[in-house]
Amino acid sequence: METREQILEAARKCLLDGGYASLSTRRIADAAGMGLGHIHYHFGSKRNLLLAVLAEENTRLLERQGRMYGDDVPLWKQWEQACDFLDDDLRSGYVRVLQEMTAAGWSDPEVAEAVRAFLQSWYELLTQVAERVEQRLGSLGPFSPAEVAALAGDAFLGAETMLLLGVRDEDVPHRSALRQVGRWIRELEGG
Repeated sequence: METREQILEAARKCLLDGGYASLSTRRIADAAGMGLGHIHYHFGSKRNLLLAVLAEENTRLLERQGRMYGDDVPLWKQWEQACDFLDDDLRSGYVRVLQEMTAAGWSDPEVAEAVRAFLQSWYELLTQVAERVEQRLGSLGPFSPAEVAALAGDAFLGAETMLLLGVRDEDVPHRSALRQVGRWIRELEGG
């Protein structure tokens, strides 16, 4: 494994273990088994390193979603797959990294700008999907494709937040509510 990738993996693990607030470049360097200078050489700062972790994860998962939505299968099946991906992304730590960086962005404008750009790419993908559905169905009712994308994206982001907070499905049924949307889409598509 190359030095840069080794640092990224160590940063990801440290972020998942202790969160953004308690993270230091020293801790990451120790976890990577190298000197602190390597981190500064490759990334310049803790902020840049953690944004690189998020960028790498975001790119990989956005490509995965793009492939899924590009498949010629009914939208309801794609929605079900997205629900499965939610659990995969929670287990992998991606959701935690995204939420940690979102929270860091509340007090760091540069982090906020980067996170907004990452999230915007998701909303753009969802808008493209909604545009294709609108072409196929002729209408999205009172919603524009961008509004449908906002509702879908916000539903998943909200569920991710609550699940990370430890809200159980028995208390608030996030997972089953998202899956019910898939069943509703199936009915709309005539399936």
